[in-house]
Amino acid sequence: MKDIEFDYSQAVDSCQLESYRALASAAATTLKHGTGAGNDFLGWLNLPLNIRTQLSDIQASAALLHRECEVIVCIGIGGSYLGAKAVNEALLSSFEALDHQGPKIVYAGQNIGEDYIWELQNLLRNKKFGIICISKSGTTTEPALAFRILKAQLEQQQGKASAQRLIVCITDAKRGALRTLANQEGYKTYVIEDNIGGRYSVLSPVGLLPIACAGLDIQALIDGAVRGMELCENEWEDNPALQYAAARNFLYQEQEKKIELLVNFHPKLHFIAEWWKQLYGESEGKEHKGIFPASADLTTDLHSLGQYIQEGERILIETVLSVQSMHHEVIIPYDEQDMDGLNYLSGKHIDEVNKMAELGTQMAHVDGGVPTMRFSIPQLNEYYLGCLLYLFEYACGISGYMLHVNPFNQPGVEAYKKNMFTLLKKPGY
Repeated sequence: MKDIEFDYSQAVDSCQLESYRALASAAATTLKHGTGAGNDFLGWLNLPLNIRTQLSDIQASAALLHRECEVIVCIGIGGSYLGAKAVNEALLSSFEALDHQGPKIVYAGQNIGEDYIWELQNLLRNKKFGIICISKSGTTTEPALAFRILKAQLEQQQGKASAQRLIVCITDAKRGALRTLANQEGYKTYVIEDNIGGRYSVLSPVGLLPIACAGLDIQALIDGAVRGMELCENEWEDNPALQYAAARNFLYQEQEKKIELLVNFHPKLHFIAEWWKQLYGESEGKEHKGIFPASADLTTDLHSLGQYIQEGERILIETVLSVQSMHHEVIIPYDEQDMDGLNYLSGKHIDEVNKMAELGTQMAHVDGGVPTMRFSIPQLNEYYLGCLLYLFEYACGISGYMLHVNPFNQPGVEAYKKNMFTLLKKPGY
């Protein structure tokens, strides 16, 4: 089976990267041996191996919800929902809302939108639905609000006994408001381990249960993540995580590239980029350091951002997620009139056109002064997504240590919360 490959040759010369290669290797040793800052949050490192004993139980919970629900509401914010949404959006039909088998997965608790929650409540009226509530504390404002409202609706529509069976909580092992409530009500629970931060939790029950509820193969996802672990143990030449961390830090520190644009030429990868943005932004953006993580869906965004990428300020790195093989084929037909002038493409696969757009874009951006790196993904499936997610996590840990920051905390996110609680007159603020 082919592996995910990484190519930095259009971004930095290998000779230039020599010193950063050594720095990345040292950071990887720090990560592996747990001698760096945040070393009490390294439970994700061996998670693909350790989680295997829970897979059958997670699949059983998913089967119950899948069997009894028309809609499953996944409540969470940040790392508590982004990983699952990223995988589900990447692997389910693009038109899942109109053409889906089994329950529809929807999300709540990721915002404080009154219209959003009203529209969701309206959708759920007269439908059989279940809830997966993901929160370590149970008091994070956005998911706590959504859970309070939707739990009451579920109990009112289907009765307390059904709600007890159709609510699953993923939370702390022993403490916190959600743990206390789950114990009181008898909800099925899974544990968010103390040594796994939210943005590194996609391969834990946090991500695996909603992914399994969508009917996807979590065993294959974990198998791919295990392969990612193996690649991260390789020497430099065969270690995409090490190369990626070294190259992006070289470009940041030596060439003052301040923004990394994660781009794709496959529309289903949009939320993979959203997950990546939290992973890198929250891990590296500290002490006035860090590359700003941004994203673009190409070729779509070439019609809006393409001009800036090509000729704007030279502060960008571009990292491309390139999917090599499609699941389906569409051949461009011949048209007698050829009024659109597309007959020169007749007989070609749509993906052949897309691949030439990808190559042409890379050539243009490199010529325009945008260093461009590339992850080559053999196919979009559970196995390769599991591998990619782990590679990004591991590279993020290395990259954070190369910046001399703690890649596993997020002290800055508390500032807005304190102001919000003060404005809302929360007791104690």
